[in-house]
Amino acid sequence: MHRAVRLLLPCLLLPCLIAALASCAAGRPNTTLPKIDAMTESAALTETRFTTPARYAEEVTAAGAPVAATAAPDVDGVRIGTFAGYPAVLVETADARAAIALHGGHLLSYVPTGGEDLLWLSPRLADAPAAIRGGVPVIWPFFGRQGQTSDVPSHGFVRTVRWQLVDAAREADGSVALTLAPPTYADLGLALRMHLRIGGTLEQTLETTNTGDAPVAFTQALHSYFRVSDVAGIQLEGVDGLQFLDKNDGYAPHTQTGDWTLDDARDPGRSDYIYADAGGRYRLDDPGLDRRIELVTSGSRSLVVWNPGEASAERSSDMNDGAWRGFLCLEAANAGPDVVRLAPGQTHVLTQRVRVLARD
Repeated sequence: MHRAVRLLLPCLLLPCLIAALASCAAGRPNTTLPKIDAMTESAALTETRFTTPARYAEEVTAAGAPVAATAAPDVDGVRIGTFAGYPAVLVETADARAAIALHGGHLLSYVPTGGEDLLWLSPRLADAPAAIRGGVPVIWPFFGRQGQTSDVPSHGFVRTVRWQLVDAAREADGSVALTLAPPTYADLGLALRMHLRIGGTLEQTLETTNTGDAPVAFTQALHSYFRVSDVAGIQLEGVDGLQFLDKNDGYAPHTQTGDWTLDDARDPGRSDYIYADAGGRYRLDDPGLDRRIELVTSGSRSLVVWNPGEASAERSSDMNDGAWRGFLCLEAANAGPDVVRLAPGQTHVLTQRVRVLARD
C-alpha cells in the first residue's frame, strides 16, 4: 500500500468513529445507521454505492424453485446433469473434467485427467438459494460489502441467483469453452459474463461492461477454494515482500516476509489478507498431495488469501468438525485499494488461469 494511503487511514476512519460515538451518546444503538465497510473508508472513497436491483429478490426466490429442463448444447463432451445435488453443466475433455452449477454460475469441480480435484466443496452444502460453500463463488459487483451499506447482500448480487448457459464450443486443441451469464439487472448499470475454458489449464474470466450512462467503480473476486491436504502444512509462493491489509487486525497494513504459511507468528492459525500491488503469479505447494497449484491472474492487482481458522470455522455449520483444514482460498480479485473504474461503454476483464505442476 502506498504511503499516502497509510497516512489517510486515521482521517478517513474518523467520521465513522464520530458517528458511532454520537449514536451511543444519544442512546441509540449504531446498528440503526447504515453500516459502511471500514476497509473502503480507509482505502478509497470512490466505489459506487449500489442499491439492490428491483428484480433481485424475485430472482433469488426463483433460484430456490425446481429447475426446468435445460437443453444440452450440441457440443461433444458437454451435457446438462447434476453435481453435488445442483443442476450443472458437466464438461469432459481429454485433459480434464469440470462441473459448473447453474446456481450462482458456480464452478464446483475441476479435475485434471489422472489427478485429483483442485477445488474443495463443503461436506454440508445448503440447498439453493443459499450460496454454495466451496468451489469458485463469483463475487460481484462488490467484494464483501466494500463501499456499500448494510442494506445489500454480502459479496454482491450473483451468488444466489440462477445463471444461464449462453454458449459452448469445442476448441481446436480439444478444450471446451463456455459462456455463462447471471440475470440482467437493467437498473444496475453493469452487465456480467463469465467465460470458462476447460482443458489442461483451467481459465476463468469475468467480463464486466458499463451499460449505463455514468461512470461506475466496483470490486469483485473469483473466490477459489483450493483443496489441500492440510492448510497447516502448505505454503504459498509469490507473496514475499508484498504489503497486505489484515481484516483480523482492522485492515492494518503489514509486509509479508517469506512465503505465506498459516503459522504466522504475528497471528497464527488463520488468514484474511488482501495483498496489494500483487504480481499475479502464485504457487501453492502441498507436500501432502504431492502437487503444486499455479495461479496466474490478469486484470487484477490484488490477491485475497483466506482461511477462517479453527475458532471461526467451528461457528459455521458448513466448515466445522475440521473441514476448514482442507482448503485455502486464493482469490483473484479487485479489492481493497484495487478498485475498477469504468466509463460508459467500457469493459473490464479479470482472468485466472490454474494448472497443476509437479513438485520439485
